[in-house]
Amino acid sequence: MRVIRPFAVSLVGLGMALTVSAGTAVASKGPFTFQSAGRVFYVQDVPDGKCFTMSQGSTAPHNGTGSVATVFTGKQCKGRATRVAPGGQAPKGLRFLSVRFGR
Repeated sequence: MRVIRPFAVSLVGLGMALTVSAGTAVASKGPFTFQSAGRVFYVQDVPDGKCFTMSQGSTAPHNGTGSVATVFTGKQCKGRATRVAPGGQAPKGLRFLSVRFGR
């Protein structure tokens, strides 16, 4: 997975697990952006079907990928789910703790 922006160190602070096993399918090209602690972050080439959990709440998800992104109010892709269409943005004020692409 290619991580964009010099935020690799910040990801460690967020506790977002971005380990990708060999052979994992890529959701699609394009950035998924979000805000956390007042900063903007984004990732690209995110694997399909893998759950990514943040250690603190995030907001303002924008899905620039070609696949549906589902954000969850709870960790480990649990809680209320909100689907964000390709090229779409979640409703204003939505807070999420995890995200999954595809499926």
